Amino acid sequence: MTTDESALARELRADGIDVADVRVSPERIAVAYTTTLPGAHPDHGEMGRVCNTVIDLVEDGDLDPRRVDATALRFEDDVQATWHVEADWLAAVTSYRISEEEFSAGVLDTVETEVGDDGDADTPHAAVDCDDEPQRAADDGGSQ
Repeated sequence: MTTDESALARELRADGIDVADVRVSPERIAVAYTTTLPGAHPDHGEMGRVCNTVIDLVEDGDLDPRRVDATALRFEDDVQATWHVEADWLAAVTSYRISEEEFSAGVLDTVETEVGDDGDADTPHAAVDCDDEPQRAADDGGSQ
């Protein structure tokens, strides 16, 4: 794997995602992003762009398949939804063992819009904490 937090944040931004935070650990990736469509449910197009960015990195050999936990934010203190991708789904879709439609259906089934009831309501980026607490990228190149 050659993709670190800064590189992943740059790739996501290049694909139109307003990245609030990215964490990468050996077991998972956590992404928090600010949605451009702050409705009741996350925008499927934004979800797809996050997934496609990760899929492309896996296909290119720049990232090993691992769980992706995503948090869609309406703004800094308002979580719209959380959703995730299992590592085996990434491996399966990149090796053509499942279709893109099956992959997408699996991801959509993970969407949770009732978030914050677990005592972490004051921590909008709680879903972004990875197991080994890697350092947040100080300068990830941001959008130009």
